[in-house]
Amino acid sequence: MTKSVIISTESAKWTDGYILKLAPMFPELTFKAAYTLEGSMKLAPEANVFIGVAPHIPPELIGAMKQLEWVQTLTTGVDNFLSMTELPTEVPVTNIVNVQGPQVSETALMLMMSLARKLPIMFEAQKVARWERWMQSALFGKTLCILGLGNISETLALYATTLGMKVIGVSDNRLNAPNIDHIYTRKELNIAASKADFLVVLVPLSNETYHIINANVLSSMKPTGFLLNLARGNCVDETALIEALRDGVIAGAGLDVFEREPLNRAEPIWSAPNVVITPHIAGFADIFEEQCFPTVIKNIKIYNDEGPAGLTSALK
Repeated sequence: MTKSVIISTESAKWTDGYILKLAPMFPELTFKAAYTLEGSMKLAPEANVFIGVAPHIPPELIGAMKQLEWVQTLTTGVDNFLSMTELPTEVPVTNIVNVQGPQVSETALMLMMSLARKLPIMFEAQKVARWERWMQSALFGKTLCILGLGNISETLALYATTLGMKVIGVSDNRLNAPNIDHIYTRKELNIAASKADFLVVLVPLSNETYHIINANVLSSMKPTGFLLNLARGNCVDETALIEALRDGVIAGAGLDVFEREPLNRAEPIWSAPNVVITPHIAGFADIFEEQCFPTVIKNIKIYNDEGPAGLTSALK
């Protein structure tokens, strides 16, 4: 019997583009597009494979796929699957890794420059045609501390070093990494934070990293230091962060991810002082569709040749 592959991505263009490319490559499979959750639910009973964006794959959709053999997420993070009881234990969930370094690193640099140079204040001055100048803070010579040393961190370290920054890292899994001067353990996070002009969170979310940035860590930072979170919202205690910002414990924050998403208009982080907010777009770049494609092809080949058992699940 022909296996059915349902594809639902961030956009119709992405979904249709994948089907147009994949269908001729794998004629033994049947590819179908879903453009909404409702559309996915209608196709769920026949789905053997689902290709989609992890946060947009709810438990009820997985539960409706009674013939499901494999999920390919078009994201790196798979934390929403970790406690999803509707997902059978034998169904592998594969993800996208080692491709988002450029866009996430560019977002980090954008936020660092925006915070250091007070770009939001410049925009406000422009709106009212007010000519106002102040001394600009350069990234050159500043210390960047990266919490979590994976592929994205390596790219960011390269970019930062090129700009003349000193880069240190925090990891329990690595003793050295390219373009990083010194690596501290997680037990030494407070020491590393105290040296940082910019502390960037790029660690995966787990039980060990939940609220890893807390009031204690924030109080260890310089009052001129900035926190950036490009990982997962729950890696940072937002309540503690808001208090630190209001009390001047740190100078500001650049945030792309939040404990509750989408960010409700009533959330106090919107009005916290010296915060630059981006709506979880660090990895969401115009090149991402192309970046994901080789992984999707590779995994479909494995699925065809070896079945779902040949795939390495990101949940293990």
